[in-house]
Amino acid sequence: MRYLTAGESHGSQLTLIVEGLPSRLPFSREAVDQQLARRQKGYGRGRRMQIESDRVQVLSGIRFGETTGAPVALAIENKDWVKWKDVMSPDSEGEKTEKRRVSRPRPGHADLNGAIKYGHRDMRDVLERSSARETAARVTAGAVARQVLQLCGIRVASHVVRIGTVGTERLDPARWTAEEIAERSEASPVRCLDPEAEQAMIRLIDEAKQEGDSLGGVVEVIVENVPVGLGSHVHWDRKLDARITQAIVSINAFKGAEIGIGFEAAERKGSQVHDEILWSEEKGYHRATNRLGGFEGGMTTGEPIVVRGVMKPIPTLYKPLNSVDIDTKEPFQASIERSDNCAVPAAGVVAENVVAWEVARALLEKFSSDTAEELHRCVEQYRKQVKEF
Repeated sequence: MRYLTAGESHGSQLTLIVEGLPSRLPFSREAVDQQLARRQKGYGRGRRMQIESDRVQVLSGIRFGETTGAPVALAIENKDWVKWKDVMSPDSEGEKTEKRRVSRPRPGHADLNGAIKYGHRDMRDVLERSSARETAARVTAGAVARQVLQLCGIRVASHVVRIGTVGTERLDPARWTAEEIAERSEASPVRCLDPEAEQAMIRLIDEAKQEGDSLGGVVEVIVENVPVGLGSHVHWDRKLDARITQAIVSINAFKGAEIGIGFEAAERKGSQVHDEILWSEEKGYHRATNRLGGFEGGMTTGEPIVVRGVMKPIPTLYKPLNSVDIDTKEPFQASIERSDNCAVPAAGVVAENVVAWEVARALLEKFSSDTAEELHRCVEQYRKQVKEF
């Protein structure tokens, strides 16, 4: 299973093509729209979220509410396109205006590096594609993948564990189900499970906004009821934990990822890191703890997958940073009129969906199936085999 996205921040639409879905998989347009709406929420978002109200359009590969087995093509219209038609015209005879030309690179963005790499004197050709707007297409891909996971009883949830200097205690997955995490985080404007930390995070976001500054943070994704053995130990590029962390770091502004207790493992002795193996009639093989976040040897253990990602503060600031104009080589202070000052809650939704995609892809690699019924049957039979092993 794979996908491609196309489109620019102020282009007419974002386009997504998903290949490799089994046929007869129930498809819910409403479930995709729900994930898109979640991406646009969160305390600290800017006015762009008031302009856009994302809805998915189905172009091909779905008929009467089910996949056909053919590639699925989806689109998300950019409502702001009407104001940018001349600036973003694809036609060679279109009038190329200087009004929206970008010659001043913003620190922390792809502007300067992309312009040098691709030879653009107008950095709009870089920023339009490097914009986090593209994550709407990635959330759409994740929303499709979630419908594969749902078929097999696999659930995904996320929550915010840190914004700036305000953090929460490490979550014990044994005390929370994915459903409970999703319900509580959705009720919070910052998607935090701790009410006291939630209020402190909101105050911190308000303070940063008054100062013209921005905040980053940490999000955690949990995947529940995952079969044992997704991924593989036999090649480096088939290790599922590695693929998941790569997916996390590929999200705009994310600079790191960890599985389970992650970097904390460096401070502990081995006896305080590794998860003891137990067996019972009810559960079969299971772990006494889940410090390794549901992975051993690049493969799932059957315990919940737990992955964290760290997002840097958004680089588009009201507080000016120094830069250089590529035309004049003169210094200037980069500033912006409209931006989020904290997108961590929304980024958690993106993280949730890119992880869902990787888990669904690994599921279909292990249980290659042409139809949804075949996939469900294979997974259930395998779960029974594992319990009897």
